[in-house]
Amino acid sequence: MAKYERRPEVIETLSPEQYRVTQENGTERPGTGEYLGNKDPGIYVDIVSGEPLFASAAKYESGCGWPSFVKPIEPDNIVELRDTTHGMIRTEVRSAHGDSHLGHVFPDGPVEQGGLRYCINSASLRFVHRDDMEDEGYGQYLAQVEDVE
Repeated sequence: MAKYERRPEVIETLSPEQYRVTQENGTERPGTGEYLGNKDPGIYVDIVSGEPLFASAAKYESGCGWPSFVKPIEPDNIVELRDTTHGMIRTEVRSAHGDSHLGHVFPDGPVEQGGLRYCINSASLRFVHRDDMEDEGYGQYLAQVEDVE
């Protein structure tokens, strides 16, 4: 079993935008994220710890301007916290092991898939293509990955 943790040596290599989002609770501008239009099969992992967060099969186009997912690939790798910043009450989503700010979860997702919309910043993620998952130690998640149309 892989060990996922906050890795200072990785944090030092983050781009200014990745650092701002993951370490300072920032948000990338809508429509600008690297993975917004990604339709390749694979999984999304925390850019800091590598812990698996979301599968391509759970990704959908919500129209909100950020990559959206209906559920996490490993619920134990997600921490949800009350967020009252910016005059709103929201639920922040963080990675459990890397403690990276990922985005927010809202109750307006597809009802037939549980009703949640995990609205996630691309800057907090690293995408691992299906073809590379086995080599990178994520082979156990291959069954949760499918082509996205």
